Amino acid sequence: MTEETDKLRRIIEAALFAAQEALSVAQLQRLFDDEAAPGRASLEGVLAELQEEYADRGVRLVDTGGGYQFQTHPDTNPWVHRLHQSRPPRFSRAVLETLAIIAYRQPTTRSEVEDIRGVTLSSGVLKTLTDRQWVQVVGRKDVPGRPSLYGTTKQFLSYFGLNSLDELPPLKEVEEADLASLAAHLDSAAGAESEAPEEDPEPSGPEDGDE
Repeated sequence: MTEETDKLRRIIEAALFAAQEALSVAQLQRLFDDEAAPGRASLEGVLAELQEEYADRGVRLVDTGGGYQFQTHPDTNPWVHRLHQSRPPRFSRAVLETLAIIAYRQPTTRSEVEDIRGVTLSSGVLKTLTDRQWVQVVGRKDVPGRPSLYGTTKQFLSYFGLNSLDELPPLKEVEEADLASLAAHLDSAAGAESEAPEEDPEPSGPEDGDE
């Protein structure tokens, strides 16, 4: 390994450790001045080497689909989660259930989420999910009123340690699923956060175009 390649490797490794979210190859290239930016092939080679080096360690370098991110190895989760056992979950059951429904049924509308949960969906729940950049409007349903269609984002995959939606636990139908179990599954994945749980705002009526 040349001195230049070793320096590039250390820069990429440090950037990935310091980042709060997954970094794409293009984002890694932007760390450098234009004339000094490494080519895509060089970066992908370094990333492949780092993935191999960390494959059997407590942390691993994961291609989340939207970029690369260091994550704890799944087989260490029982011990890592003990760091947070005495801390309350950050997100309310309503937020996690709504996220689970959108993840499995996307693209889906607000009213379809309400039908599955059996309660009115507050605007605050959707705001929490969109503010976290886990959910976004992906289109409009071709029915009267043209309600918004919601789907998950690359940030959702990255945060919950998924390479793709195919890695979600298999379900025949979300309507048949135990939403409490789905919420607990997502909450476990989100357990690295230690803030107090967010309270659900008072239910509100449907927003324009989301009936």
